[in-house]
Amino acid sequence: MQKRSDEVRVLGERIAQLLHLPAGIEVVSELWSIDPETLDYAGRVDYLAALEKQSGWFNVWMQRAIVAVAGIEPSRADSMYSGVDDSEREEIATALRMSGSTAQGRIDVARTLTQYLPGATAALAVGDISPAHANVIARESAQLIRQGVAPEVLKLIEDEAIAHAEFHTPAQVANKVRSCIAIFAPEQFEAAAVEEKSTRKVSYYPSANGMATIVAFLPAPDAQTIMLAIDRLANKTNGVAKEKLRAFQAQAGHRMRANASAEPEPGLNNGAGLNNGAGLNNGAGDRFNLTDFSADLMDPMDAHRADAITAIAAMFLETSEDLVMSHGRPVTVNLTIDLPTLLGLAQNPGQLSGYGAIPASVARELAADGKWRKFITDPTTGNLLDFGRESYLPPQVLRDFLLARDKTCRFPGCRRSGIKGEIDHAIPWEEGGETSPKNLGLLCKRHHQLKTHGGWKLESFEDGSCEWTTPLGKKRFVPARPMDEVA
Repeated sequence: MQKRSDEVRVLGERIAQLLHLPAGIEVVSELWSIDPETLDYAGRVDYLAALEKQSGWFNVWMQRAIVAVAGIEPSRADSMYSGVDDSEREEIATALRMSGSTAQGRIDVARTLTQYLPGATAALAVGDISPAHANVIARESAQLIRQGVAPEVLKLIEDEAIAHAEFHTPAQVANKVRSCIAIFAPEQFEAAAVEEKSTRKVSYYPSANGMATIVAFLPAPDAQTIMLAIDRLANKTNGVAKEKLRAFQAQAGHRMRANASAEPEPGLNNGAGLNNGAGLNNGAGDRFNLTDFSADLMDPMDAHRADAITAIAAMFLETSEDLVMSHGRPVTVNLTIDLPTLLGLAQNPGQLSGYGAIPASVARELAADGKWRKFITDPTTGNLLDFGRESYLPPQVLRDFLLARDKTCRFPGCRRSGIKGEIDHAIPWEEGGETSPKNLGLLCKRHHQLKTHGGWKLESFEDGSCEWTTPLGKKRFVPARPMDEVA
């Protein structure tokens, strides 16, 4: 029995060594010869991580093979009946048994990585970043490359993304790349934001069983306005609020019935347009009067629908009488902007809480009628500076500090909003833990329970960073989050 235990221990130590070696065929061969069932539980976790690291090396091999088939540059259309990469895309799609659109995405990522992002490709080859990290770096950089960004700027963004990937998920790295683009290439960032805004729209998709889907593609501040309104409605659980909601619905229904009885406008119900018996309205009496919303809602429909749904949500938030509180604050759209940019002396991006970087012009527009709170940050790191408190229940100013510092749950990779989370004492109050910024942090309910009852340990540091220890003794570090960086 002792011999068996020693063998498991030695094998586990070897797996830990392989985990820290660069990816390559030799490591793959050795891992192939090991049965994970012969390892203890901690060894199996390291084995899984080691295999994931090898996948990056193999992925680079795949990227080069895709480019070998598709070519370094997109192929030109042979005629008016063909498009860019038509033949190459379908060759890859049929060979790999995937859709044409998926194959085109693989081609675009492979060309971007192999031609423009040598650092990310090298990091992927040795397993320092995963294929998922490499894919988001390539996708987020693609538009910047098309805009002809200077190579040295692209190198800065690439290096920042690779460093960020060490402790962050692919989604968090994608946000980091966007923030870097906003900082290092502000003109391209602003131009891309203006271009994207013109494509805003709301789409409707019928589904089975009497259901349907509405998808809104909107500027980030507008989308947050809508989500805040939806959250406010969802929290209307008391009887008075429900009665108000029923009254509002009844009034809306009355207006729709009144509109339905109105005479049809010329041109809309002529049997050849929307109301031909097969469209939205099956008769002249069922038409909804769109002029109640906007005189020009039909032209262009997509953009005006997007503006209308945002206006509805904004109107609801302005007129709602009930106050829903989270950590002592009503629902708000939180924006961080430095003073020079606010005054128009700089063009640094703003940070929209829960989203990321937005152009300076948009940030100034949002800030024009906002309510202000001042935070002092470390000029070197951008982290919020510390201060002390002595009671168990944190005062409002300390809650505000934690919301601004942490932004999201502090568990590795978790992006649940801090405004919906719980304030946690890293060292419990009953064990001598202080109610101070160093010892406090925001955790979502699930990860708070994991820390309290699941055997996970948390050590919190002065700058807002923390380190988790798993029940197996594995260390997971979560860096501090500067004020000008999305969580």
